[in-house]
Amino acid sequence: MTQQTIKPRPLITGPKKARTPRTQRKHGDGLIALVFLLPVLLGYAIFYFWPMIRGVQISFTDWNLLSDAQWVGFENYRRLMSDKVFGNALVVTFTYVIVNIVTQTLLGLGIAVLMQRISQSVFIRSLLLVPWLVPNVTIAVITLFILDPNVGLMNHLLSFMAVDPISFYGNGDIAIYTIALVNSWRNMGYTALLLFAGMQTIPTMVTEAAIMDGASAWRQFRSITLPLLRPILVMVVVVSMIGSFQIFDTVSVATKGGPGHSTRVIYFYIYEKAFQQFDMGYAAAMAVVLLLILLVLSVLQMRLLRADSSDLD
Repeated sequence: MTQQTIKPRPLITGPKKARTPRTQRKHGDGLIALVFLLPVLLGYAIFYFWPMIRGVQISFTDWNLLSDAQWVGFENYRRLMSDKVFGNALVVTFTYVIVNIVTQTLLGLGIAVLMQRISQSVFIRSLLLVPWLVPNVTIAVITLFILDPNVGLMNHLLSFMAVDPISFYGNGDIAIYTIALVNSWRNMGYTALLLFAGMQTIPTMVTEAAIMDGASAWRQFRSITLPLLRPILVMVVVVSMIGSFQIFDTVSVATKGGPGHSTRVIYFYIYEKAFQQFDMGYAAAMAVVLLLILLVLSVLQMRLLRADSSDLD
């Protein structure tokens, strides 16, 4: 018997598809991304970048909105150096920012921890957002009645503790602190939700290992939660700081910068110079200085708090 050699059949394959070069795909993805980003970039250029450039240009002029602008160079910035009201506005604004940021962040962090450990109910999270959804103007009008020294609910409650009526918005010593605490109450729920979302990114195995090692709740919070929450915390502080420097509506409705200059924050002073005294060039110079202050503070905070790194790495 002769053995037959079985030859393997050739595999039948379809036509080979030409592979798309990786560099070509990258260029295609970049083009698609640019198309989707184009509306946002266009809106940013129209509503942010161009007004900023125009504001810097106006800061070098003397313009009253009615006649043609006159070029004055750095004269507006020299005026700022000797303007005591501007210096006081900066001090008042920094006072407001510090009180607002500290209280808002601490209260928000405390609420976030309570939500993490006690309840993660969607209904409770929705309730926390209610004050944040109410406009600042409405909050200012409501608190004007609540904190009124004659018929306000707060002073009515204080009377049960034999405390004399307090003019929260009318006392120059406490008016700016009142505004800061009112806005802290409005924003602390939103801050708490941001921090709570950051806590969800912390691996549970890290916390479980700490519990097995006998770490207390405070030790877990201090050694695990806070370090791993740092990038989110830095983002919250920087965004809150920028928003705090832009405080205007509560001051405009509740105190109009008074009593005296005790609540005349920098934004309200810019508004007065621009639209009440029609000194647009000087107002633009103050806005440029405020922009530089915010830029420096934001960079310092992100560098000092190492916003670009996480302890999870």
